[in-house]
Amino acid sequence: MTASSALDSPPAEAAMSWTAALRRLRGALDTADGRTTAASDRIMRRLGVSLGIGGVIIGLFEVPEIAEHGRFVPFWWTITAALLTFGFFPILALVATLTGQRPIKIVSACAALSFLVVVTSVPAVFEPDTVNASTIWPFRVLVIAVTAAVLAFPTRWAIVYMIVASAVAATANVYTLTDFTAALFIENFLRAAGLAALFVWCGTAARGAAERVDRESAIAARRAAVAAAAQARDRERARFAALIHDAVLSTLLEASRAGTESDVLRRQAERTLEQLEEVRGGERDPDLLDARSAVLFLRSAVQEVNPSIRFATRTWPGFDDLRMPVPAASTLAAALTEAVRNSLRHASVPGREVRRTVTTTISAGSIRIVFTDDGAGFDLAAVSADRLGISMSIMGRMRQLAGGSAFVESQPGEGTTVTLVWGGDGSL
Repeated sequence: MTASSALDSPPAEAAMSWTAALRRLRGALDTADGRTTAASDRIMRRLGVSLGIGGVIIGLFEVPEIAEHGRFVPFWWTITAALLTFGFFPILALVATLTGQRPIKIVSACAALSFLVVVTSVPAVFEPDTVNASTIWPFRVLVIAVTAAVLAFPTRWAIVYMIVASAVAATANVYTLTDFTAALFIENFLRAAGLAALFVWCGTAARGAAERVDRESAIAARRAAVAAAAQARDRERARFAALIHDAVLSTLLEASRAGTESDVLRRQAERTLEQLEEVRGGERDPDLLDARSAVLFLRSAVQEVNPSIRFATRTWPGFDDLRMPVPAASTLAAALTEAVRNSLRHASVPGREVRRTVTTTISAGSIRIVFTDDGAGFDLAAVSADRLGISMSIMGRMRQLAGGSAFVESQPGEGTTVTLVWGGDGSL
């Protein structure tokens, strides 16, 4: 069967329809709950999807053993134990696809604790030395429960869970299969804990790396904000100093020289008083960035990622009226730097240098940022649903920003253009 015929088959069409529906539903939920899309959130979602699918697959592989061991225990216990052990994993995969960290942690905690209930009940329903196998099935699926605990709990409690669950599973395994001895218990415990520790380390390392990325991003944003504010203060000081020198001192000097009433001196004094009034009434909210400060903020964010990227600015009449809240500027900077990182990671073309440019256009009350590269490009329709860089870190961020929007255009071999817009009238 060719690739095109496989895609045209009914199962493939149904899968594509479900995927598209999940994407639309996820976008609607993201817009409704206003979640942030930090690196820790993306990592948690990907781990949740992977663990959910892995739990379902492991559960299907364990069905023969569950049925075989079910001959030694009441039927109701087998069904209940299987549902408690594996039933939360398809829910986890769905929740991780559609929502954020908190629901993922809740479902993962339910999966981890329900497994602990199951494995603790094994000695109560199995007779000693009854199962003719190397291990009982709950002992073999310990690692997925420990991984769920890594997603649900802080690292120290995940380690505590791993030790407790490994001890209980080793006790249940030795009690059910052979005569209980300390040596066999230690052997089973070390085998279970050793394998589980690998999953604990991988999970905590992934979450820790994502949290470090979030911290560094926040530090970079704060540095850019401080730099922009310092530039704005310096500019205001220079403006006030120039006014004092050029207007106030000049007026006083002319008054001391004239000695008599002068129309020119009167008009100069009136103009000086008007300028002083403008300065006094024009004190700016420190939480708002003007056009120049916003450009400095965005340029600093881009240069934190790659200082070689060209950053150009264009202005339209009325650009001095721009007043951008710092949170809005931070959101724009985060979406822009994600676009830059995506280009640096994926747009490289062997044998030539990829040109990357950021163009910022400012008008009265609005700003448009266009990031372009002439790199490899990609097919937007072919981007996987679990690739959150575009859908969440760029499009999602801008959807959540009042007055914000984003557009991504790309074709294989033709480069990529990412457009970010913020403003009231959308004239840009």
